[in-house]
Amino acid sequence: MSFTSETGKEAGKKSTRAGKQNKTTEETRERFKELLEENFDKIQEDLEQLAPDQRIKVLLDLAKFVLPTLRSTELTTIEDSRFNPIVVNFSNNLNSNENENTN
Repeated sequence: MSFTSETGKEAGKKSTRAGKQNKTTEETRERFKELLEENFDKIQEDLEQLAPDQRIKVLLDLAKFVLPTLRSTELTTIEDSRFNPIVVNFSNNLNSNENENTN
């Protein structure tokens, strides 16, 4: 079968489109979910046998597959800007000199 505009249109209709999940990916995710659900107690036992630092490392590694990854952000200001940070002290241990200076 040669590749013509007609066979190209047919192939396009059968291909994966944006917004449509890949059937293989969907099946794999469902099977992996079932595997985890069926072995949850065993996984929990295995985690409990690890040292605390190893347990934290495993949980953080697994969290990458569940929690969204956050990007770091940076605050930049222009030299001429009138940005003045506000500092709020919530301490109850203010002495009388500090109280006089803040009023």
